[in-house]
Amino acid sequence: MIIPEENESQDFVKVDFSTSVKTIIEYSENGYGFRTIRVKSKEPFDKISFEARIRLVKKAADPFKSINLIEDPAISYSEIQTLLFRIEHDSFLRTTDLTFLPSKYATLFTFDKEKSIFENLQALNQFIFNYVSFKPNMTDVNSTVAEFIEKKQGVCQDMVHLFCALARHNGIPTRYVSGFLHQGNGYFGDSQMHAWSEAFIPNAGWIAFDPTNNILANNDHIKVAHGKDYSDCAPLKGVINGPGTNKTQYTVQVESQQQ
Repeated sequence: MIIPEENESQDFVKVDFSTSVKTIIEYSENGYGFRTIRVKSKEPFDKISFEARIRLVKKAADPFKSINLIEDPAISYSEIQTLLFRIEHDSFLRTTDLTFLPSKYATLFTFDKEKSIFENLQALNQFIFNYVSFKPNMTDVNSTVAEFIEKKQGVCQDMVHLFCALARHNGIPTRYVSGFLHQGNGYFGDSQMHAWSEAFIPNAGWIAFDPTNNILANNDHIKVAHGKDYSDCAPLKGVINGPGTNKTQYTVQVESQQQ
Protein backbone atom coordinates (compact mmCIF):
# COMPACT_ATOMS: atom_id res chain seq x y z
CA MET A 1 0.00 0.00 0.00
CA ILE A 2 2.27 2.75 -1.29
CA ILE A 3 0.22 4.58 -3.93
CA PRO A 4 -0.76 8.07 -2.66
CA GLU A 5 -4.45 8.90 -2.55
CA GLU A 6 -6.09 11.63 -4.61
CA ASN A 7 -7.33 14.49 -2.46
CA GLU A 8 -7.65 18.27 -2.49
CA SER A 9 -3.97 18.77 -1.68
CA GLN A 10 -2.37 16.15 -3.94
CA ASP A 11 -2.87 14.75 -7.45
CA PHE A 12 -1.49 11.29 -8.20
CA VAL A 13 0.32 11.17 -11.55
CA LYS A 14 1.73 7.65 -12.02
CA VAL A 15 3.55 4.71 -10.47
CA ASP A 16 6.17 2.48 -12.11
CA PHE A 17 6.52 -0.82 -10.25
CA SER A 18 8.88 -3.75 -10.85
CA THR A 19 10.08 -6.90 -9.07
CA SER A 20 13.29 -8.94 -9.21
CA VAL A 21 11.57 -12.29 -9.89
CA LYS A 22 8.76 -13.40 -12.17
CA THR A 23 5.50 -12.34 -10.55
CA ILE A 24 1.89 -11.57 -11.20
CA ILE A 25 1.31 -7.88 -10.46
CA GLU A 26 -2.25 -6.72 -9.82
CA TYR A 27 -3.67 -3.33 -8.84
CA SER A 28 -6.73 -3.35 -6.60
CA GLU A 29 -8.40 -1.54 -3.69
CA ASN A 30 -8.64 -2.42 -0.03
CA GLY A 31 -11.74 -2.19 2.16
CA TYR A 32 -11.32 1.54 2.68
CA GLY A 33 -11.00 2.23 -1.06
CA PHE A 34 -7.22 2.80 -1.14
CA ARG A 35 -5.15 1.42 -4.00
CA THR A 36 -2.86 -1.54 -3.43
CA ILE A 37 -0.29 -3.38 -5.51
CA ARG A 38 -0.60 -7.15 -5.14
CA VAL A 39 2.33 -9.38 -6.04
CA LYS A 40 2.18 -13.17 -6.37
CA SER A 41 5.28 -15.16 -7.30
CA LYS A 42 5.00 -17.80 -10.05
CA GLU A 43 8.03 -19.67 -8.74
CA PRO A 44 9.92 -20.31 -5.48
CA PHE A 45 12.48 -17.70 -4.43
CA ASP A 46 15.04 -17.05 -1.72
CA LYS A 47 15.03 -13.28 -2.16
CA ILE A 48 12.69 -10.86 -3.82
CA SER A 49 12.99 -7.10 -4.22
CA PHE A 50 10.54 -4.44 -5.34
CA GLU A 51 11.08 -0.99 -6.76
CA ALA A 52 8.41 1.67 -7.12
CA ARG A 53 8.79 5.14 -8.57
CA ILE A 54 5.84 7.36 -7.79
CA ARG A 55 5.10 10.85 -9.03
CA LEU A 56 2.47 13.21 -7.72
CA VAL A 57 1.71 16.92 -7.56
CA LYS A 58 1.29 18.57 -4.15
CA LYS A 59 -0.83 21.70 -3.98
CA ALA A 60 -0.29 24.56 -1.56
CA ALA A 61 -2.87 24.21 1.19
CA ASP A 62 -3.57 26.05 4.43
CA PRO A 63 -4.35 23.42 7.10
CA PHE A 64 -6.14 26.08 9.18
CA LYS A 65 -8.61 27.12 6.50
CA SER A 66 -11.28 24.59 7.51
CA ILE A 67 -11.15 25.54 11.15
CA ASN A 68 -13.87 27.75 12.55
CA LEU A 69 -11.91 29.54 15.25
CA ILE A 70 -15.07 31.09 16.67
CA GLU A 71 -16.53 27.63 17.26
CA ASP A 72 -18.89 27.43 20.23
CA PRO A 73 -17.41 24.62 22.35
CA ALA A 74 -20.74 23.81 24.01
CA ILE A 75 -22.43 23.14 20.65
CA SER A 76 -19.55 21.00 19.34
CA TYR A 77 -19.32 18.88 22.50
CA SER A 78 -23.08 18.42 22.45
CA GLU A 79 -22.93 17.20 18.85
CA ILE A 80 -20.21 14.58 19.37
CA GLN A 81 -22.29 13.06 22.16
CA THR A 82 -25.38 12.50 20.00
CA LEU A 83 -26.29 8.96 18.99
CA LEU A 84 -26.38 9.90 15.29
CA PHE A 85 -22.83 11.28 15.41
CA ARG A 86 -21.51 8.21 17.20
CA ILE A 87 -23.18 5.84 14.75
CA GLU A 88 -21.92 7.80 11.75
CA HIS A 89 -18.32 7.77 13.02
CA ASP A 90 -18.38 4.42 14.81
CA SER A 91 -15.40 2.91 12.92
CA PHE A 92 -13.01 5.59 14.10
CA LEU A 93 -14.34 5.84 17.65
CA ARG A 94 -13.65 2.18 18.39
CA THR A 95 -10.62 1.05 20.31
CA THR A 96 -8.34 -1.58 18.76
CA ASP A 97 -5.64 -3.88 20.10
CA LEU A 98 -3.00 -1.31 19.13
CA THR A 99 -4.89 1.73 20.46
CA PHE A 100 -6.37 0.22 23.64
CA LEU A 101 -6.01 2.64 26.55
CA PRO A 102 -5.85 0.92 29.97
CA SER A 103 -8.03 2.54 32.62
CA LYS A 104 -5.02 3.65 34.67
CA TYR A 105 -4.05 5.95 31.79
CA ALA A 106 -7.57 7.28 31.15
CA THR A 107 -6.76 10.67 32.69
CA LEU A 108 -3.38 11.05 30.98
CA PHE A 109 -4.92 13.79 28.85
CA THR A 110 -8.41 15.16 29.43
CA PHE A 111 -10.13 17.72 27.24
CA ASP A 112 -10.83 21.15 28.69
CA LYS A 113 -14.49 21.74 27.80
CA GLU A 114 -13.97 25.50 28.06
CA LYS A 115 -11.78 25.28 24.95
CA SER A 116 -12.78 24.27 21.43
CA ILE A 117 -12.21 20.75 20.12
CA PHE A 118 -9.55 22.07 17.76
CA GLU A 119 -7.69 23.79 20.61
CA ASN A 120 -7.82 20.59 22.66
CA LEU A 121 -6.46 18.54 19.75
CA GLN A 122 -3.63 21.03 19.29
CA ALA A 123 -2.89 20.69 23.00
CA LEU A 124 -2.95 16.88 22.66
CA ASN A 125 -0.54 17.11 19.75
CA GLN A 126 1.85 19.15 21.88
CA PHE A 127 1.34 16.95 24.96
CA ILE A 128 2.47 13.82 23.10
CA PHE A 129 5.40 15.68 21.53
CA ASN A 130 6.60 16.72 25.00
CA TYR A 131 5.61 13.57 26.92
CA VAL A 132 7.54 11.01 24.86
CA SER A 133 10.76 10.95 22.85
CA PHE A 134 11.33 9.91 19.24
CA LYS A 135 13.77 6.99 19.36
CA PRO A 136 13.88 4.12 16.82
CA ASN A 137 14.23 0.44 17.76
CA MET A 138 12.47 0.80 21.11
CA THR A 139 9.17 -0.62 19.83
CA ASP A 140 7.88 -2.70 16.92
CA VAL A 141 4.75 -2.86 14.78
CA ASN A 142 2.93 -4.88 17.46
CA SER A 143 3.69 -2.54 20.38
CA THR A 144 0.65 -1.37 22.31
CA VAL A 145 -0.18 2.07 23.66
CA ALA A 146 0.44 0.85 27.22
CA GLU A 147 3.94 -0.37 26.33
CA PHE A 148 4.74 2.93 24.64
CA ILE A 149 3.48 4.99 27.58
CA GLU A 150 5.67 2.99 29.96
CA LYS A 151 8.79 3.29 27.79
CA LYS A 152 8.11 6.90 26.72
CA GLN A 153 10.27 6.22 23.67
CA GLY A 154 9.25 5.12 20.20
CA VAL A 155 8.57 6.22 16.64
CA CYS A 156 5.81 8.01 14.72
CA GLN A 157 3.59 4.92 14.65
CA ASP A 158 3.54 4.80 18.46
CA MET A 159 2.81 8.51 18.81
CA VAL A 160 -0.09 8.27 16.39
CA HIS A 161 -1.55 5.27 18.21
CA LEU A 162 -1.37 7.26 21.46
CA PHE A 163 -2.99 10.30 19.79
CA CYS A 164 -5.81 8.08 18.45
CA ALA A 165 -6.31 6.41 21.83
CA LEU A 166 -6.55 9.66 23.79
CA ALA A 167 -8.65 11.52 21.20
CA ARG A 168 -11.12 8.62 20.90
CA HIS A 169 -11.28 8.35 24.69
CA ASN A 170 -12.45 11.99 24.66
CA GLY A 171 -15.11 11.24 22.03
CA ILE A 172 -13.30 12.40 18.87
CA PRO A 173 -13.29 10.13 15.77
CA THR A 174 -9.64 9.67 14.82
CA ARG A 175 -7.87 7.93 11.92
CA TYR A 176 -4.36 6.53 11.63
CA VAL A 177 -2.70 7.83 8.45
CA SER A 178 0.27 6.26 6.69
CA GLY A 179 2.30 8.07 4.06
CA PHE A 180 5.57 9.74 3.19
CA LEU A 181 7.29 12.83 4.54
CA HIS A 182 9.67 15.15 2.76
CA GLN A 183 12.29 15.64 5.46
CA GLY A 184 14.16 18.53 3.92
CA ASN A 185 12.84 20.73 6.75
CA GLY A 186 14.34 18.66 9.55
CA TYR A 187 11.27 16.72 10.71
CA PHE A 188 11.34 13.67 12.94
CA GLY A 189 10.37 10.56 11.01
CA ASP A 190 11.51 7.11 9.96
CA SER A 191 13.37 7.05 6.62
CA GLN A 192 10.78 9.40 5.09
CA MET A 193 8.03 6.81 5.61
CA HIS A 194 5.75 8.42 8.15
CA ALA A 195 2.48 8.29 10.08
CA TRP A 196 0.16 10.96 11.46
CA SER A 197 -3.46 11.37 12.62
CA GLU A 198 -6.69 12.78 11.27
CA ALA A 199 -9.36 13.87 13.76
CA PHE A 200 -12.94 14.79 12.88
CA ILE A 201 -14.16 18.17 14.12
CA PRO A 202 -17.85 19.11 13.66
CA ASN A 203 -18.33 21.76 10.93
CA ALA A 204 -14.65 21.48 9.94
CA GLY A 205 -14.21 17.86 8.86
CA TRP A 206 -11.04 15.78 9.07
CA ILE A 207 -8.00 17.74 10.26
CA ALA A 208 -4.52 16.19 10.13
CA PHE A 209 -2.24 16.35 13.18
CA ASP A 210 1.40 15.18 13.31
CA PRO A 211 2.23 14.55 16.99
CA THR A 212 5.75 13.38 16.14
CA ASN A 213 6.58 16.93 15.04
CA ASN A 214 3.87 18.89 16.91
CA ILE A 215 2.44 20.40 13.71
CA LEU A 216 -0.60 20.13 11.48
CA ALA A 217 0.16 18.00 8.42
CA ASN A 218 1.18 20.25 5.53
CA ASN A 219 2.63 20.23 2.01
CA ASP A 220 5.50 17.98 3.11
CA HIS A 221 3.09 15.19 4.09
CA ILE A 222 2.08 12.77 1.31
CA LYS A 223 -0.92 10.71 2.36
CA VAL A 224 -1.22 7.13 1.15
CA ALA A 225 -4.05 5.65 3.22
CA HIS A 226 -5.85 5.66 6.54
CA GLY A 227 -7.44 3.15 8.89
CA LYS A 228 -8.21 2.49 12.55
CA ASP A 229 -4.55 1.74 13.32
CA TYR A 230 -1.30 0.62 11.68
CA SER A 231 -2.61 -2.85 10.85
CA ASP A 232 -5.24 -1.34 8.51
CA CYS A 233 -2.70 0.50 6.38
CA ALA A 234 0.70 -1.14 6.80
CA PRO A 235 2.82 -0.22 3.74
CA LEU A 236 4.08 -3.79 3.28
CA LYS A 237 2.10 -6.91 4.13
CA GLY A 238 2.33 -10.46 2.81
CA VAL A 239 2.09 -14.21 3.22
CA ILE A 240 5.09 -16.49 2.71
CA ASN A 241 4.64 -20.24 2.23
CA GLY A 242 7.67 -22.24 3.29
CA PRO A 243 9.98 -23.13 6.19
CA GLY A 244 12.34 -20.79 8.01
CA THR A 245 12.06 -17.12 8.77
CA ASN A 246 11.87 -13.97 6.69
CA LYS A 247 13.09 -10.40 7.00
CA THR A 248 12.17 -7.24 5.12
CA GLN A 249 14.17 -4.08 4.56
CA TYR A 250 13.12 -0.91 2.80
CA THR A 251 14.37 2.52 1.88
CA VAL A 252 12.29 5.51 0.84
CA GLN A 253 13.47 8.69 -0.80
CA VAL A 254 11.21 11.71 -1.27
CA GLU A 255 12.37 14.41 -3.64
CA SER A 256 10.65 17.69 -4.45
CA GLN A 257 10.78 19.74 -7.59
CA GLN A 258 9.21 23.14 -8.12
CA GLN A 259 6.92 23.37 -11.11
